[in-house]
Amino acid sequence: MRKIIVSAAIATVAVISFAAPSQARCYNSYDETPHCFVKKVKAYDDYGNVIFRKITVCN
Repeated sequence: MRKIIVSAAIATVAVISFAAPSQARCYNSYDETPHCFVKKVKAYDDYGNVIFRKITVCN
């Protein structure tokens, strides 16, 4: 009976120790550049003319 409890405890610890690193976030690099894209925004000036502005949006 004691061997079963000890082996079950060892198996539980082994499963938990392998599951913890798999939940961690993937590491790419420290100098990872942000993902940017250009967004066009429609605006109007004081005279009612349409102006398209280009705005850079980075994540």
